[in-house]
Amino acid sequence: MVEVKVESIRVSLMNQQRLVLLREKDGPRFLPIWIGPAEADAITLGLQHTEVERPLTHDLLRGAIEQLGATVNHVIVSELADETYFARIVVTRDGETIEIDSRSSAAIALAVRVEVPIYVADAVMAAAGQLPSTEGDEPTATGARPPAVRPAAGEEEDGLDVFRDFFEELDLGDCGPSADPED
Repeated sequence: MVEVKVESIRVSLMNQQRLVLLREKDGPRFLPIWIGPAEADAITLGLQHTEVERPLTHDLLRGAIEQLGATVNHVIVSELADETYFARIVVTRDGETIEIDSRSSAAIALAVRVEVPIYVADAVMAAAGQLPSTEGDEPTATGARPPAVRPAAGEEEDGLDVFRDFFEELDLGDCGPSADPED
């Protein structure tokens, strides 16, 4: 397993699609995951430690786990199948480890709220992990192209060009410490 952190949430200005970038904690790779606007907001609120008047779904899940006497240990983006990421929330209760099936975005939103590690299975990172290019202006794949959003009804089968263009145009140079002392 590869430990990652939430690097950023990005928004396509062309279609408002959100992308969460998970950065390898001790390495250069990152994992892009397309998510919905509500999921992006939930992750952002968790990262900012923003309290809301009434519990959101991920706050409710955190409270339910705590009320049942369990503790979240970590979350794992465990599988990639048919362009969909699957995750597991790993909790401990009375010395027993329990794995709960989850959407990757929900697991990430919970992890940032309870401040536990996020892991990506080695096979997932090998298949969809990305490396910044040596020029620093566009990513290159370590494996397959990252999973894309399925075409909407009525779109061409390969109607994903706008997403590919968005991903390929991401400036990943701002994802880490700058080597330029003037920055």
